Amino acid sequence: MTQLLPSSFLFRYNFPVKYAGGLPRRGAKLLGLAREFALPNLGSLDDRPAICEVRLVWNERGLGIGLSVRGSTRATHDGPPRAEDRQFQIWIDTRTTPNAHRASRYCHHFGLFPQGGGTTGTKPLVRQYAIARAREEAPRCDLADIQLAAQVEKSGYELEAWFPIATLHGFDPETNPRLGFYYQFTDDLLGEQFLAMAGEFPFGNDPSQWATLELVQ
Repeated sequence: MTQLLPSSFLFRYNFPVKYAGGLPRRGAKLLGLAREFALPNLGSLDDRPAICEVRLVWNERGLGIGLSVRGSTRATHDGPPRAEDRQFQIWIDTRTTPNAHRASRYCHHFGLFPQGGGTTGTKPLVRQYAIARAREEAPRCDLADIQLAAQVEKSGYELEAWFPIATLHGFDPETNPRLGFYYQFTDDLLGEQFLAMAGEFPFGNDPSQWATLELVQ
């Protein structure tokens, strides 16, 4: 019998996010997170292989996200790297509302890129997007406040981002230690990976489909 819905759609997800007080660091490694900070690969519920690993951390100053990708990084085009070839999109709700189907002013959508920034196109890059059908839009943050670091090698790439409190409207771990969260990773060579359900579901504008993060110490 054919299964009408993917297995990953049948559950609500709640993940603990560990605390680390000394972050972000200075230099090439903003976070340097160990595997104990990684989210599980929920795609395995639907027999989708993992092509990246996502790691999360928090403290009173903000939220950190790390992406680790293993696989070919050869160029597929002439000229400088194109940001759109490798994008890590994240959705964050600082006042998680798991039953709301439309985004509020606390819902944020960012795109992170290991390359595409700077004058040569080789620096990491971040963009902020509007969320379709939102009841209210999140305030636009100063993207220069978001710290980025990336290492691109023949065997893959690492991307780290630190979001200070000022860049996440409503972020208050003391009174609201639960966040809504979702991600979509896209690589022109390796394919796509999602936190849970794949692209046929409207997770991009429906916060009820996002997972819950528990900020723990």
